[in-house]
Order: sequence, then structure tokens, then C-alpha cells
Amino acid sequence: MNPYILAALLFGLGLGTTVTFASSHWLLAWMGLEMNTLAIIPLMAQHHHPRAVEATTKYFLTQATAAAMILFASTTNAWLTGQWDIQQMSHPLPITVVTVALALKIGLAPVHAWLPEVMQGLDLVTGLVLSTWQKLAPFALLLQLQPANSAILVALGLASTLAGGWGGLNQTQLRKILAYSSIAHLGWMILILQFSPSLTLLTLLTYFVMTLSTFLVFKLNKSTSINMLATSWAKAPALTALAPLILLSLGGLPPLTGFMPKWLILQELAKQDLAPTATLAAMSALLSLYFYLRLTYAMTLTMSPNSLTGTTPWRLQHLQFSLPLALATATTLLLLPLAPAVVALLTL
Repeated sequence: MNPYILAALLFGLGLGTTVTFASSHWLLAWMGLEMNTLAIIPLMAQHHHPRAVEATTKYFLTQATAAAMILFASTTNAWLTGQWDIQQMSHPLPITVVTVALALKIGLAPVHAWLPEVMQGLDLVTGLVLSTWQKLAPFALLLQLQPANSAILVALGLASTLAGGWGGLNQTQLRKILAYSSIAHLGWMILILQFSPSLTLLTLLTYFVMTLSTFLVFKLNKSTSINMLATSWAKAPALTALAPLILLSLGGLPPLTGFMPKWLILQELAKQDLAPTATLAAMSALLSLYFYLRLTYAMTLTMSPNSLTGTTPWRLQHLQFSLPLALATATTLLLLPLAPAVVALLTL
């Protein structure tokens, strides 16, 4: 892609998110979301592969549906209450419609079916943008909404953690596995959203860092399926030793960074007298952990029958810039000791 066009599209992507961040009026927020969608579509379809075009079409249709629902909900709210302000939304009908619309935008269960299909048609870099940056604007709106019925968000969160866990069990494609991982993590965030918004932001941030390092590892190894992971030891032995830890951090195992948000969320749910919800969420984390362990097993304990036994592959210079990967990996593995400081910040 022409660098000038790429720069313009990335600028549009950033501008759309910033407009949504800065807006207190529903029409401006909707415009920001639309700019965001229209900027990422050419990035998705840039390879002109039938699979990429199909993924782009599916993404466009789902985002357009969600945007139409948001517009409908905000005009209904203006009609019922005379308010266009995001934080002044008080009627239960528009609040519920807009919550479902934003759930469709980010890919929460039960409106999650488009996300794995779209991710499978994209390259790893665009998939990374879809998994991280594209979640920011809808989350900014969700954080400003006062839920009409707290059971809606808890139901969406539990459904997402379970769907993300069950859905990823049978997958062999890494991008689909990461899509289901995204659905499960979003479920954890939505579960705690109304009780502790700052904890939701912490979970979102740690998820971004862990996903960044996972995608960069797969990009460095040029892996798109579980079978291709088996050859990674010949390409980057040191990274292959660290990659299982990154995956287990995504799964939420101590003493890695990914354990911190899950631990704090379960603690907060217990404080809110939602012990059954916390138990279900913790059980669903085991489902996700299974497919991370599957990737770990494929990467470290299996050997591809056709990989080179010599040292040539990993002596060749990689074209990928390795500093982001190094920083993301260090953050993914080593931040758990900061948990007391994070808890102190959350309680301010």
C-alpha cells in the first residue's frame, strides 16, 4: 500500500477514536465510530484476497448494523427525554439498545459470531489493530453509560467468557483462537464494568499488552496455524522459550501479569455478593487456559518432521523491528509484583 494512503488511513483511525473519546453528544460519538470503521476497511481489504474481501464485507455489515442501532437508540432517547448527552441517558429502552449495539461492535457474546470469521480473513497486523485499537471507542461509550439493569452487563459478560472458552477449544487456526481469546477477555471486562470502571480499564490495558506480544510472536514466526508453531524452535529458539509464558499470561496464571486483573475482578465480584458469578467466570477461565496450553504444547513439546535441524534459520536477520516485541513481552511477564501499587491506585 502507498505510504501516503496508509498514513491517511491510520490518521483517520486515530481521529475517529479521538472524536468518540472527546464527544459528549451522541451524534458526534456516532460520527467518530463511523470514521473509525471507514478508515480500517481499506486496511482490511488491502491484500485483495477473496478471504480478506469476505472478512471486510462481514465486518462492514456488522459495524453498519451496530451504528444504525446506536443512531436509532440516541434519536429515541432524544425523542423520549429531550437529551442528546451521553451521560444523561436515563430511559431503559435506549440504554438497553445502545448496550447491545456496542456489544455487537466489540464482539461480545451472544453477538460475537462475526469476530472469529473476520479475524481469520486478515493478516496478523490488521488483526492486531482489530483486537486492540478498535475496542477503545466503544469502551469509552460503555464506560459513560449508566446501565438500566445491571443484570444485562453481567449476562453479557458471563456469556462472553463461556463462549470465548468453548469456542476456542476446537480451533486450529491461531487467528480464530486469538479472536475467541478476545471474546473471553472482553467478557471479564464487561462483568466488572458497572462495579469498578477503573478495574475494567486496567484489564483492557493488560489485555492490549498481552495480545500485542502474542501477535508479534506469531508474526515473527510467520505462524497462522497450530501446526506451523512446531517449526518455531528452529527460527527463534529464545523466543520459543518465552512464548509459552506469554500464552500462560493470557490464560491468567500466576506469577505472570495476566493473573492480576483476573484476581482483582474475582475479588471485586465477591465483594459485590456475586460469588456464583465469580465462580462461573473462574471456571470459564479454565476453558481458555486449555487452548493456551494446547498452543504451548505445540510450540515447545512437538517437533515438526520437516524443519531444518541446522542453525541457519535463526542466524538470518529478521525484518521485524524487535523492540516492541521485547517491551511487550517483558510487560506481559513481569508486572504482577506491581499489583499492590495498582490496588492502591484503584482505591483512590
